[in-house]
Amino acid sequence: MSEGTWEKFSQVAVKGAEHDSRERRPHPKCLEGTRVVLLNHIYVYLSNKEKSRLIWLHGTAGVGKSAVAFTVAEKMRGLKMTEETKIETRLGGTFFFSRKHTKRRTTGYFFVTLAYQLAINFPSVRTDVNRAILNNPALLDPDKSLRDQMEALFLQPLRKLQLRLRECPPLTFVIDALDECTPEPSNECISESLDQSTSESELTDLISLLGEALREPDLPVTHILLTSRSEEHIRKAMQTEEMRSLVLEIPVKTSWEGVAAIISLDGADVDNDIYIFLKHSFGDLESRHPDFPQPSTDQLTRLASRAGRRFIVASTMVKFIDNPEHDPRDRLQLMLELTSELLPGTEVYKLYDRILSTCTDATLAYLYLSIIAALADPLSISQISKLLGPSRGQDVERVLIQLRSVIDVPTDSSLPVNIYHSSVRDYVSYHSNCSLRQVQHITSPHSLLAHSSLRLMMQDLPDRSALLDALSALKRQSQAMEARDPQSLRHSLSFLVQPPKPMQVLVTLLWLRGHRSSEIQFWLETLDGRAWLRTPVGKYWVLTQGGKGMLDTILDSCRSDQLDEPRLETTGGGGWVQHCGKRDWLQTPGGGDWLQTPRGHWLQTHGGRCWLRTQSGQDWLRTLGAQDWWQTQGGQDWLQTQLGRDWLQTPHGQMWRLTVVWLTIEEFTNTLEAIKQHNIVPELSSQPVFQVIQQFKSLPDFLMFPAFLALRHQDHSSSTLPQGCPPPDMEIIHAMKAFSHFASDAHKRSRSPPDVLNYACQNWAVHISRAPKPWDEKLTHIFKSFWDRHLLNWLKRQWCAKGLQSCLTILSEGEKLAKEHLL
Repeated sequence: MSEGTWEKFSQVAVKGAEHDSRERRPHPKCLEGTRVVLLNHIYVYLSNKEKSRLIWLHGTAGVGKSAVAFTVAEKMRGLKMTEETKIETRLGGTFFFSRKHTKRRTTGYFFVTLAYQLAINFPSVRTDVNRAILNNPALLDPDKSLRDQMEALFLQPLRKLQLRLRECPPLTFVIDALDECTPEPSNECISESLDQSTSESELTDLISLLGEALREPDLPVTHILLTSRSEEHIRKAMQTEEMRSLVLEIPVKTSWEGVAAIISLDGADVDNDIYIFLKHSFGDLESRHPDFPQPSTDQLTRLASRAGRRFIVASTMVKFIDNPEHDPRDRLQLMLELTSELLPGTEVYKLYDRILSTCTDATLAYLYLSIIAALADPLSISQISKLLGPSRGQDVERVLIQLRSVIDVPTDSSLPVNIYHSSVRDYVSYHSNCSLRQVQHITSPHSLLAHSSLRLMMQDLPDRSALLDALSALKRQSQAMEARDPQSLRHSLSFLVQPPKPMQVLVTLLWLRGHRSSEIQFWLETLDGRAWLRTPVGKYWVLTQGGKGMLDTILDSCRSDQLDEPRLETTGGGGWVQHCGKRDWLQTPGGGDWLQTPRGHWLQTHGGRCWLRTQSGQDWLRTLGAQDWWQTQGGQDWLQTQLGRDWLQTPHGQMWRLTVVWLTIEEFTNTLEAIKQHNIVPELSSQPVFQVIQQFKSLPDFLMFPAFLALRHQDHSSSTLPQGCPPPDMEIIHAMKAFSHFASDAHKRSRSPPDVLNYACQNWAVHISRAPKPWDEKLTHIFKSFWDRHLLNWLKRQWCAKGLQSCLTILSEGEKLAKEHLL
């Protein structure tokens, strides 16, 4: 598989959605001895080889759906497809939805993430996935049609596996919390209704597509375990005529030895499971606190009963008692008192009320809990404090520690704070869910986060109004050469070998469009120039009158390279690396780091070059480690040798060369499309930020693409011309050099800013749009100040950090707000 494509694929796939990701820690799982009947029933379903099925496990919040999903996923990952296989397991992939993470609350990354895991589990399908992406790069776009993504990235690879897996156990995919595929709740009734309608449509489409996939006759037998809350729109989608024959629903009625029973997440046997869980948890607590008295059987039974067959309630009880800030003996007695007032099966919100009432300041605790739940992505305590500012942020740590039973507060203040369960977010989404009267009139968390984000950006973003002047200076070179459709760059630059950089691309375009003066003939000696000479156009040019003068020089250079070629023998380091254990070492992070050191220049030695000729060396050239090495001076020097140039003509070399260009030009193409679709509100067009966008849009392609590269979020340490090549004395070259220096300086200023500033720049429009209306005077004033005086500073920083596409998405929402509240 082309490593550049695989790397891009890897970046788009959402690692946090995998069942065992670090993002999901602590992983909820079924304690041994619990959920036995339910799990065995699911395992029987998953072992059926006759027909692909969708097992729908549903129930109310907090009954343990995610724990069951995780346990099943772990079980399937531990089962090999065959006795001979080393890596291929019965777990095809997992996707755990979550409203608290941006990329896990949408279906846009669903099939990409499953396809990535499938290709990891079955390396034989990587080529098919790679081909699909190269043929249609837009498949990695989260806005791409779900059907197209499913067909190319999911179904086609599975079809390739049908013959191989014909005699194997069924393949399993696990999808958890489908109901969490939804936008954050809005404060406006109209907007809320629209969000809900969009979300329900998105889920219905996904369920329908999964049904189509399971009905495919050319796929291996495949089962999907899907969990969700028992919501009406999901039930309707599961009960359509097309789905009915595929769905195996849990809860399910069963009959065993003539006795009817119901297997479900909250059946009668769950009381005993929760009793086992509590007894195990308190036993673990006693092992760490020998003086902790074990609750009596009666007390355990009472606590288990008060949990109302909801594991989240039992888990919250344990976390409340096992709080390092308090004596667990006192907390146990307090919990027994609190739960004595709860009837069995009482809503979990009542328990949250009781927990809030134990805090020093229940109102402040509710406010901070609301803020944690409202964040677009999790932040650490230190970041939350920084975001809220000196006045509101000073008590964050003290208050959140008192809420450790409902939120995960790491001891390391640099790690993100997370709510334990989605029911906490539901609890604080509407004030009516809380019975404490003092919280009914607190400030909206979105209003606070909007105000805090705007304040932080106005305070920490430096003045960067020179962007408009820099683009204007560049535009004065618009007549330097013939302008063409920017979309044609994909084809005209397809021969490039090196990752595109601003000055390098400009010189290339000058050469390709007829500016072949002696000042830029050095380009023919670069990797890109040599690659062009191998194209039909380049070969023809060498035979022309203008090209003949260069032919002897080029041939002399080639002969010189050939004299430097090593003999087919290995010495020193070559023998060491060829040893099977050491050869793999080059593919590790440590081996990659070693290649960057002076000792790592071994690949440039006689022995290293010989090793690169071997099968082991050729295999290594296809890895990510080799791709990183090519970006170093040593790797670039090797590509200049005859051996390197010959490798670039191999199928793998050509694929890498194509991918190097594709990854960048695809991003450029997507940016052009985003600019085209972005409609600026006429009343706002005089704003400097929109003048900048118009100025960039009006650049000819030979200036627009290098300018895009200069402002692109990447390392610009090597964005100038090749070492030893003085820049041609041409006005357009000087102009681009000045713009590159300007962009480089902007990147240095934007490099490694505090994550909380990243958060503010990315999410300010989200929080403003969700703030209740009418806005208070304070929010209106700070938004107007930011929009009028600081928006351009934000654009430049966000463009350098995330790309222009990100800016346009946020600006679209900002324009709606400005038109509504400022005009």
